[in-house]
Amino acid sequence: MAKLRHVALQVPDLEKAAAFYESALEMQRVSKVESPIGNAISLSDGVMNLTLLHFPEGTRGGVNGPDWAGLHHFGFIVDSTAATEEKITEAGGQFFLQMPSGYPGVDAERKFKDPNGIVFDVSEHDWRQAKAG
Repeated sequence: MAKLRHVALQVPDLEKAAAFYESALEMQRVSKVESPIGNAISLSDGVMNLTLLHFPEGTRGGVNGPDWAGLHHFGFIVDSTAATEEKITEAGGQFFLQMPSGYPGVDAERKFKDPNGIVFDVSEHDWRQAKAG
């Protein structure tokens, strides 16, 4: 069974958004990444990963421009990416994108779209998380 472990929000200001979740909800920062494909700060509650994404002008992957805020995608950890991909296709979903593995700190998961066009990740590895307290 797939386990939901990752939610990604696109935000216009990474540090401001991270400070909110750290202060208001006691999320712990586990990483910060700047790359040519976009920037991210990952937070964790010890089980779930919340990744805040920002896509400056000229980068790809953002939704509705760099000032937009909202749900970007979510991710599942699975036992077998290949077996899960087969099930996704049979259920009406489709492969969308393989994240590149050449950028330090960027998770190289496979992205899919459900029948409504909603993007989600599938990965055999877990996302970086803070230790549960």
